Amino acid sequence: MFGSIFYNLWGALIAFSLYFFITFQKPFTPLRIIVGSFVAGIIVFFVMYIVRFLISYVLFTPEGDEEVVEGEHEENESANHEEDHQETPTANSTVEFQDEGSEEIAQVVRTMMNREDVSQVNNG
Repeated sequence: MFGSIFYNLWGALIAFSLYFFITFQKPFTPLRIIVGSFVAGIIVFFVMYIVRFLISYVLFTPEGDEEVVEGEHEENESANHEEDHQETPTANSTVEFQDEGSEEIAQVVRTMMNREDVSQVNNG
């Protein structure tokens, strides 16, 4: 669930206070005002469970969708690499894919540094 039980307690406290101050000026007996305030607080306390559940349901992202998005991303990358006539290594998991990506980036940086060194030697 989203949040904690403190949201429930805050909701109950706010409901209790609102009901108490709204009915305080009306010609009700003090016992009726206090009992009504407690009832409103208890109702809102339990309603907050439903609200917290709905918020967590809306914000929940299942892991299956992430795999689909990653699969689409890998398909797009493979389509781009096929245009360049290069072979792409297939990764079994996202960790391996990230490792391969970092290795490729490191290799590109090394090649660029070597080209800079060669160009500086040729110019100097």
